[in-house]
Amino acid sequence: QVQLDESGGGLVQAGGSLTLSCKISGRRVIDTTMAWFRQAPGKEREFLAGVFWVYDETDYANSVKDRFAISRDYTRNTLTLQMNSLRPEDTAVYYCAADGTTYPSGRPYLGRAEIYEYWGQGTQVTVSS
Repeated sequence: QVQLDESGGGLVQAGGSLTLSCKISGRRVIDTTMAWFRQAPGKEREFLAGVFWVYDETDYANSVKDRFAISRDYTRNTLTLQMNSLRPEDTAVYYCAADGTTYPSGRPYLGRAEIYEYWGQGTQVTVSS
């Protein structure tokens, strides 16, 4: 059974940085397409960044592509999200997602939430002004 466990959230001042981690169990991160989403109170879930399982191809939302970086740590079997220059509007619950499909005909856009089979419980990020 696949499980995703996020960590690293917390309270940070505007302009600061945080690194979120998502430990995957039941699958190898090297074989898995993964992504980060977030949801703020009263708003829809928002795609942030995704990494395709082959060649580390990535997609980013325009709102974060110059500030956030997604990466995989094969040794720790973990997905990370490095977040810099944080803003109060980045306050949200951040979720890790994973998809085991290999897509032999070509990868989908990683921002489509419906492609992900597995989701973590989320970690709260609060950015104070």
